[in-house]
Amino acid sequence: MDREPEELQFIGFIGIYKEAYKIVLSWKKVFTQIVLGLIVPLTFIFLAHIQISDFIFGKIIRNEEALDYTRTGSPLHNRISNRLSSEWITFWLFKAAYLLFVLVLSLLSTSAVVYTIACIYTAKDLTFKKVLSVVPKVWKRLMITFLWNFTIMFAYNFVAISLIIISAFLMGQNVPGLVVLIVLLIVYLIGFVYINVIWHLASVVSVLEDVYGIQAMIKSKALIKGKMGVASALYISIQFSIVVIQLTFQKLVVHGDSLGMFVRTSYGIVCFFLLLKLILLGLVVQTIVYFLCKSYHHESIDKSCLSDHLEVYLGEYAPLKGRDVQLEQFYV
Repeated sequence: MDREPEELQFIGFIGIYKEAYKIVLSWKKVFTQIVLGLIVPLTFIFLAHIQISDFIFGKIIRNEEALDYTRTGSPLHNRISNRLSSEWITFWLFKAAYLLFVLVLSLLSTSAVVYTIACIYTAKDLTFKKVLSVVPKVWKRLMITFLWNFTIMFAYNFVAISLIIISAFLMGQNVPGLVVLIVLLIVYLIGFVYINVIWHLASVVSVLEDVYGIQAMIKSKALIKGKMGVASALYISIQFSIVVIQLTFQKLVVHGDSLGMFVRTSYGIVCFFLLLKLILLGLVVQTIVYFLCKSYHHESIDKSCLSDHLEVYLGEYAPLKGRDVQLEQFYV
């Protein structure tokens, strides 16, 4: 990064995106290798999942409709029923496999990008081979942090949905009930964004510091204070863009039979490259947010100490100790 740590606290929404673009363009070779090795498969699986899920679910819907028009207990009804059961099993097994692959590739991509930017920050010699040697060790820490976030999100969604259902039942279908429901939904969305912003920052903390899991979430919560607004805006903008690409792919590629094969393929390629670039940009941005928060809280990261801790020592990844990321305080 070209900026000194003291300057990072002053950049805003647009400045972070500019800094991310600058980093990627300045280190095009290594980021291209990360993209080809990790993010291309992640992007392909994400879009292929939409196409395949639609295909399988379409067959399920057609068989369910056919089942409604057949006599119960007849040979045809039994055949359709067995086929339907098989298709539902296939659908859920495919979903489980998709989630597993996406989780693994997402965490590996996060590890690679965060480690790469940390090396750039410390002016270390950087090669894709070196990144790959560290990524599997960092990935384990990220997995523990993810599992804690998953647990928190599961509990949050359970409580939120329960409250919404109870409120809807008690208030009934009237104007006050509708207002309460809208307020609860807004509060839910705010909480949803808040938890996910903390998790994204905790992922970076898990790579660069000696804490992970719930401790990384707690550290992230403390770091994000004062910068929650810009971090939330970045998260929402990236997630909104991903949703737009997904909906565009569904409409123009998955359900675009009337457009012709060539046009559908062209739209599919465009969606693929847009999503690929967006995933890389999002990972770079969340790492910059970490350095931004450290700068905002006047916590200087000593480059030499960070460099030492990013080295592979006797085949083991040495995470940055908390005392090393807060070696000194600087005030502007």
